[in-house]
Amino acid sequence: MTEHKVKAYAATSATAPLGPYPIKRRQLRDHDVEIDIHYCGVCHSDLHTARNDWNWTVYPIVPGHEIIGKVVAVGSKVSHYRLGDTVGVGCMVNSCGHCAACDEGFEQHCHTGATYTYGWPDSSEEGGITQGGYSEKIVVNQNFVLRVPDTLDMAAAAPLLCAGITTWAPLQEAGIGPGSKVAVVGLGGLGHMAIKLARALGAEVTLITRSAGKEADALRLGASKVVLSSDAAQMAAVANQFHLIVDTVPYAHDLNPYLPTLSHKGKLVLIGYLGPLEPALDSVVMIMGGRSVAGSMIGGIAATQQMLDFCGQHGIGADIELIHMQDINQAYERMLASDVKYRFVIDMASLRNAG
Repeated sequence: MTEHKVKAYAATSATAPLGPYPIKRRQLRDHDVEIDIHYCGVCHSDLHTARNDWNWTVYPIVPGHEIIGKVVAVGSKVSHYRLGDTVGVGCMVNSCGHCAACDEGFEQHCHTGATYTYGWPDSSEEGGITQGGYSEKIVVNQNFVLRVPDTLDMAAAAPLLCAGITTWAPLQEAGIGPGSKVAVVGLGGLGHMAIKLARALGAEVTLITRSAGKEADALRLGASKVVLSSDAAQMAAVANQFHLIVDTVPYAHDLNPYLPTLSHKGKLVLIGYLGPLEPALDSVVMIMGGRSVAGSMIGGIAATQQMLDFCGQHGIGADIELIHMQDINQAYERMLASDVKYRFVIDMASLRNAG
């Protein structure tokens, strides 16, 4: 099979709206899987990359790393997948495969650098840069393709490839299960998945939010109560309770009010914010209580497959709003205004069928 052009949507500069931009997908190699993309989730990382908020974007850029589709071709040495399988591709499409991190199943922490699904150097791709899931097709090494359980709705499964694994990883690392008490800070795309997964694992879940009016949604998703972070009395009432706090807030914020709510040896894990912490952490509360603050980024391939299988067994998908590819720029503006419950997912038939 030769390299071929496919329809896609790309940003051509930090200020240009996304629009149609054909790209080439590589020739199928021995261990590659070619996927017809049916659905692609919309992540805040897509928006940040399209607008070069992190100062590393190479244009043109096709975002999208929450990819669900069907296998339409396989390389001669592919053993994991067959034509017609429902599969997913998340935030990574390759890694070195032999460093200590990769050997332990943490490809996202590859010592030589994982290859991410879009905007990342890759000599095998046109222009030497990976391009993501806002497109008709993608070609990926079988080791970075994930099997999607048939019990899951394909569209609702798309955000599991980023929001799902990002929240699953700290829950698993902390050994969360029956008897655990988990707090989730923030109720957005990440927060709603953290509540669903923690509850399904058997934990008692509390939403901590600065905004009133979230109680009905939080309880529907699986939380047992809601605490307003701006209410000192409510925060004091949950002191020393939580084994784990999953902090999904995507901007700099004061972590100090949350630390006293951790139990002895409890941990607060940042999954939404990248950057310096302001104000500084008060180490007294950590040292005296054996508490810690850590960070977590997505998860390895094995952990992602474990998460998908768990979601398939428990019927867990994201709460989504399905959109057409042609509406992506409006979706970005709505994301900035927090006007989505809780993830946009693109129906890629809208791109495939466009003139």
